[in-house]
Amino acid sequence: MTAAQQAPDILSPEFATDPYPFYRVLRDDYPLLWHEATQSYIVSRYEDVKRAFREPVFTTQNYDWQLEPVHGRTILQLDGREHAVRRALVAPAFRGSELQEKFLPVIRRNSRALIDTFRGTGQVDLVSDYATKFPINVIADMLGLREEDRGRFQGWYTSIIAFLGNLSQDEAVVEAGMRTREEFAEYMIPVIRERRENLGDDLLSTLCTAEIDGTRMSDEDIKAFCSLLLAAGGETTDKAIAALFLNLLQHPEQLAAVRADRELIPQAFAETLRFTPPVHMIMRQPAADVELSGGVIPAGSTVTCLIGAANRDDQHYADPESFDVFREDLPARTSFTAAADHLAFALGRHFCVGALLAKSEIEVGINDLLDAMPDPVLAPGFEPAELGVFTRGPQSVPVRFTPA
Repeated sequence: MTAAQQAPDILSPEFATDPYPFYRVLRDDYPLLWHEATQSYIVSRYEDVKRAFREPVFTTQNYDWQLEPVHGRTILQLDGREHAVRRALVAPAFRGSELQEKFLPVIRRNSRALIDTFRGTGQVDLVSDYATKFPINVIADMLGLREEDRGRFQGWYTSIIAFLGNLSQDEAVVEAGMRTREEFAEYMIPVIRERRENLGDDLLSTLCTAEIDGTRMSDEDIKAFCSLLLAAGGETTDKAIAALFLNLLQHPEQLAAVRADRELIPQAFAETLRFTPPVHMIMRQPAADVELSGGVIPAGSTVTCLIGAANRDDQHYADPESFDVFREDLPARTSFTAAADHLAFALGRHFCVGALLAKSEIEVGINDLLDAMPDPVLAPGFEPAELGVFTRGPQSVPVRFTPA
């Protein structure tokens, strides 16, 4: 395939196997592309994706059909004062003293419990044995939910993420998402009502009592937010931990540097979010006609923003196809705020509210894994492979190590 002959198809098997060469073709030759199968305009250059995330003309009304059917109405769909108030209700739990004092111990407890299951074995698959379980366990624990229900949360999480990334509109995936919405509501609404009567020191109790200017969250609001937290909080951290460790294992000199100086972990996380982001696509819907890359996107259209392509734009980053924790054009100091340079958490008013929670989980998790595995190497003969188009991460990361 050459750029002059054919535009890349984001639903093709070749794209799913390795999208990065196709991202380059899209940026260079098809920066604004109408994609018939998804009925959306695809943008791939850094400046275009940044505009779509920051400029108010680009709304999140696409979530009305993309997320609401499985979550209910969430903070992602709101704008103006309604969005500001709802975000102010939930944000304090994910930053500052609330995060450090109340939830950091929860993160540490869950990380070490998982590592204890393989600490003495000398081998682990970081995807199946740690990364896919860690963030979901943390979220369930933060909410004060029963440990024996975590398996159900894992299943719901998988179904929600599949629904979100169902670009081909597979009917079985849609049906599974609808079942998940019903099952999750049947589980959560009684728990929320009981928690209102018996408040504790957990996130669910915080959500039940949060109030701004006389506005409180309804049972349905809380249920929808918990559903969103399960999906967004799980997916980002799950794939980021696996990708970060795989990136370091494939660059032993950088792994050694991070082991020697743990202050480099945030920089390694930021570079992973740029180089191999967990979420490769986010959609937006302009409220008016918008010009991008020489073309016009009509009002009301769906815009598919390719984060995975924009984060490797050579017009913005030096040597973007290389993983480099010492990169000077990606400041870690702002990488977990709305002023981030990478685009993995979006930007502006809809910047990921859980970014600092993800950062705390990554810092705890990578520190604990490095402590437990003094000499990790990839299993002999292993060939890394990523899975996913909408969200993407390592299929497996089998590691061998000498037990500490």
